[in-house]
Amino acid sequence: MRIGLASLPHFPNPNDGLAALAQMFETAAEHQVRLMCTPENFLPGMRGVGLDVANWSAADLGRAKAALSHMARDTGVGAIVGIERPLREGCHASALVISPEGAVLGFQDKVQVDPAEDDLFVPGTARRLFEIDGVTFAVTICHEGWRYPETVRWGARRGASIVFHLQYSPAADDILPETWAFADGTMHEKAAICRAAENHIFFATVNFAIPNCTAGTAVIDPNGRLVAQRPRGQAGLLVVDIDPEAATGLLAKRLRDAVY
Repeated sequence: MRIGLASLPHFPNPNDGLAALAQMFETAAEHQVRLMCTPENFLPGMRGVGLDVANWSAADLGRAKAALSHMARDTGVGAIVGIERPLREGCHASALVISPEGAVLGFQDKVQVDPAEDDLFVPGTARRLFEIDGVTFAVTICHEGWRYPETVRWGARRGASIVFHLQYSPAADDILPETWAFADGTMHEKAAICRAAENHIFFATVNFAIPNCTAGTAVIDPNGRLVAQRPRGQAGLLVVDIDPEAATGLLAKRLRDAVY
């Protein structure tokens, strides 16, 4: 499968974000990408981190979902879009999954919410698998992928060849890594390597195009090797071919549940 990781700036106006996504769908189609992924909460924007974010309602979600479905159908590119999902019980930080034919396959809500987000989002209650072109994949969102390895292993144990990781990870002290998984850097890129290698699957992580990017947009292979990455803070589409057969999930499936 050819995948695309869309590293994009943060847009205070969700209509501008949708317009940027429309262009990214076209770019993905030109590169024959079948499945594209955005950063977390790309629509309406990353709330609770000091950025300007518009109000967002269930009606806004419905309009965005319809627009994204049309973009996917018109270009033949499936998508995983970080999006707020307002419901009666509260708002979820979520990922909307759409097929290349424009069908809405469902949502993966963020199950492990960052403690700083407790007043903003309601945790999800279930994990999901998705399938496009015969490739099974799962989704994890920022904090839960960094701090809760179980969110990735869950998918790997159930046949996911790749887990997509939507994130927003700025450098708090503006000290940026010199190389991938820089020894004196934060734990984030090291965790991405672990999520792939400890499960023997592909791990695809996508951050916003922000100048203080502490965790880059990249794909890690089942042996924990960096396959490809975007230059830090640079907007654009990272295009990578993955071989699902290389992702056996061997180590995840060998977990001896009864011992724990």
